Amino acid sequence: MRRKPSDLGSNGARRRLWIVPLVVLIFCYLGYMTVSWPPHHTVSFRSISALNAEEDEECCRGVDGMELWGAAVKWGTDHKFNTSKDCCLACKKMCERSDGPCLCDSWVFCGDRESCGEKFGECWLKKQKDILFPDVKQSDEKVMWTSGLIFGKGEGIIGLETEYGTIHIKLLPDCAPNSMAYIVELLGSRHCAGCQFHRAEGRGSSWDPRGNHIKDTPLGPPHALIQGTLEAEGVPFKNIPTEACPPIRRGSVAWVGSGPEFFISLANHDEWHKSYTVFGSILPEDIEIAERITQLPTRSELWGNINVSVLENPVKLKLKRSTESKGNLNLSTN
Repeated sequence: MRRKPSDLGSNGARRRLWIVPLVVLIFCYLGYMTVSWPPHHTVSFRSISALNAEEDEECCRGVDGMELWGAAVKWGTDHKFNTSKDCCLACKKMCERSDGPCLCDSWVFCGDRESCGEKFGECWLKKQKDILFPDVKQSDEKVMWTSGLIFGKGEGIIGLETEYGTIHIKLLPDCAPNSMAYIVELLGSRHCAGCQFHRAEGRGSSWDPRGNHIKDTPLGPPHALIQGTLEAEGVPFKNIPTEACPPIRRGSVAWVGSGPEFFISLANHDEWHKSYTVFGSILPEDIEIAERITQLPTRSELWGNINVSVLENPVKLKLKRSTESKGNLNLSTN
């Protein structure tokens, strides 16, 4: 599979983006606009609800045009809200226990007055049998519902298995529901031929062990990350829409542009200005595995105007579901 160049770590390239007058917020799609290669596909996922206009607000995103089934824990006929975000937050309130699974792990909201009619505002809170593979109602007609998932403690964790150890990732369905859907699709395919890490750069002398930038040091290279591809051969890839773009932190797992290139950050990159969709975070105890990969032999390459370190031998990945106990989280490997 051909490797693609990346704009990760390019401060100069980002400064050359068009500056639109009167823009107050830095939109998440800047990360897409700065990608230095054209996407392979132009097909998009279904549109998502923009439920967190302020990026520092709590994520509560769902997928428009999707209706989740499952056992109802609150019936929407007598449980109504004005917005899907309020519906999502109602589900989250039932998922605040620290000692087990959520009482509510999925929500379904009807927010289109014209389509919903008397059902407008209905908020159904539900419980799935399998939270990673929720029960989606199939329909040939336009679906008027918006649905989302909530992961509790120890839930929604996958593993990237490498020869150096397994990196466990907590997925963020309330921030990046379309990204999670793609990852679950890869899990369902039961193979990930073509999935690999191919770029590895350590923290160097610019970031401390906690990922904080050291004063008066350059911002790279190296750029403190490992980058790879999550695209299984034989599984059609669709561009992933821009979702929540919080600041990149040590352990953040994010797409480069609209995927399938992704990276795991080993530092806090405030200089990247919320430009990348973050769909997960690796468990703290597994950060050492990512650090170990940065110590493997690399060669220098120039991607556009960026000096990068490419692994001499790409590290193959196997995508697995968690099932075994790990630390204070309930995990497992399928």
